[in-house]
Amino acid sequence: MPKVIMYKSNPCPYCNAAYRFLTELKGVEVEQIDLTGDRAARMDLMERTGQRTVPQIYVGEHHIGGYEDLRALDAQGGLDPLLAG
Repeated sequence: MPKVIMYKSNPCPYCNAAYRFLTELKGVEVEQIDLTGDRAARMDLMERTGQRTVPQIYVGEHHIGGYEDLRALDAQGGLDPLLAG
């Protein structure tokens, strides 16, 4: 199973929802990287993803995007194969 990494900040209801979705419904372990108050790390993430918002979720080397992207990928049947590796 590939490593799942989620960049987050506090407070962030979408981060919490994504974490619960992945851990409780999909049963995967999620490494959370908290960007709260770390402007340099936030800018680095923005440069890598092109996104200003959190959460930003990676499954292995695959950038999923945010919570809505995660749910859309799951609805299309694309999340489970990524999580399975």
